[in-house]
Amino acid sequence: MPVDALAPYDPTNVFARILRDEIPSRRVYENDFAIAFHDLAPQAPVHILVIPRGPYVSWADFSAKASDAEIAGFVRAVGTVARQQGLEAPGYRLLANSGVHAHQEVPHLHVHIFGGTQMGAMLPR
Repeated sequence: MPVDALAPYDPTNVFARILRDEIPSRRVYENDFAIAFHDLAPQAPVHILVIPRGPYVSWADFSAKASDAEIAGFVRAVGTVARQQGLEAPGYRLLANSGVHAHQEVPHLHVHIFGGTQMGAMLPR
């Protein structure tokens, strides 16, 4: 069910539980501010999720409340994972859904990294 990006953070969401190691994940990277792991239902040959360690629902929430160090550490994690996965040269797509209209399913800020194949148009024309 899509998430209202303005709703308060839900500490029982699946990503919060992954952060607490209550649910296993196939991690590919972590730093003090973020973790990255393979999506359980990949939509591309490479499909990795990057999530901040802090309790943020959306980009708006994150940009308003996170420290400069958290923001830099999270953004650097996304770039580092793309490079480590060998996606920089052929290209990749980043996707972050925020709120009901974007069909955000988990109420924790996350970025999808898609790669390993030629991508189609992002939005229907």
